[in-house]
Amino acid sequence: MDDTTTKEQEEFPAADEAANNNTDGLAGAPIESQAEESSPEVRAAELDAELVEYKDRLLRALAETENVRRRAQREREDASKYAIAGFAKDLLSAADNLRRALESLPESEATDKRTRSLLAGVAATERELLGVFERHGIKRIDPKGEVFDHNFHQAIFEAERLDQPSGSVVEVLQPGYVLHDRLLRPAMVGVAKGGPKPPEPA
Repeated sequence: MDDTTTKEQEEFPAADEAANNNTDGLAGAPIESQAEESSPEVRAAELDAELVEYKDRLLRALAETENVRRRAQREREDASKYAIAGFAKDLLSAADNLRRALESLPESEATDKRTRSLLAGVAATERELLGVFERHGIKRIDPKGEVFDHNFHQAIFEAERLDQPSGSVVEVLQPGYVLHDRLLRPAMVGVAKGGPKPPEPA
């Protein structure tokens, strides 16, 4: 019985010895789970890179905000300047009718006082309407004698005029109008052809 116990003790070492052996092995091995701390130089470089990135983001955000502000301001200004465009277009026919009324009976052909007074009243109404147009940025385009400009004029016909520069406006069938710098209606014109070339702009 004693011999058997002795053999078991030899095959299975004491618990204290096993614990000591296990502890010695763990203490001697490196602990991989612990993260190595970065050096101050590396950390400083990382912080500098983050600072540059955040600064770039901030500048981009500020630039985008400024662009949005300018775009909104421009849209507000355009809305204020051109808000009456539709109303102004509707009034152009009234201005055309006043002009036709004046051209239908020249003042020199008005023989009686009543007709002359009527023509004077129509002329005064036209002047008042054009004055209102001017105050609101609406200007009439009457380009007779000017060089044809496709941005503001619409050619209805061409006429052989050897005494007029080629490409110049020789007749205005209907005046045009602009609202500030925006075209409301092009002037309908007749253009000369066959004449000398117009002088080059200075």
